[in-house]
Amino acid sequence: MRSILLEILYEWSKIPYQKWFKKEDPWDIPVSQLLRYPQTSLGFHLGSFLLQHDFTPQPKLENHDVFHVLTKTGITVPEEISMQYYLLGNGKKSAYLYTVIFIGTVLYPDKFRVFRNAFKQGRNAYSFHQLDFKKLLDQSLDTIRTTFLIATSCK
Repeated sequence: MRSILLEILYEWSKIPYQKWFKKEDPWDIPVSQLLRYPQTSLGFHLGSFLLQHDFTPQPKLENHDVFHVLTKTGITVPEEISMQYYLLGNGKKSAYLYTVIFIGTVLYPDKFRVFRNAFKQGRNAYSFHQLDFKKLLDQSLDTIRTTFLIATSCK
């Protein structure tokens, strides 16, 4: 029930968030184009992630899926909350992030240890949340993770 509540809140808030809070231009890169990047690249892994989960890139929200790829975070609701804790630890600040963390913590107090560990992992990584990932799509995923000390056990 708590997962359903959060998914409904996400769907309800996604469009206004994209419209009023996200200032970036959409990437306009289809999954098929991402899959043409070298197999070791961030672009290829992003395309594979989207294909695996039958997702399409959400305009202005592409970085969110990149964060999943970089941290190897799954897509369940607790994993989504965990990733927001990771990003908070990495220095990301947004009303949306704070809202997800607040509601997620209230609804999933049994996962607090996981959330705290994700926060610590984000804090231990070099700041990456603000990067222009569209410009890094051709770069090696492993190199990006290594360079920024991105831990991949955000579970």
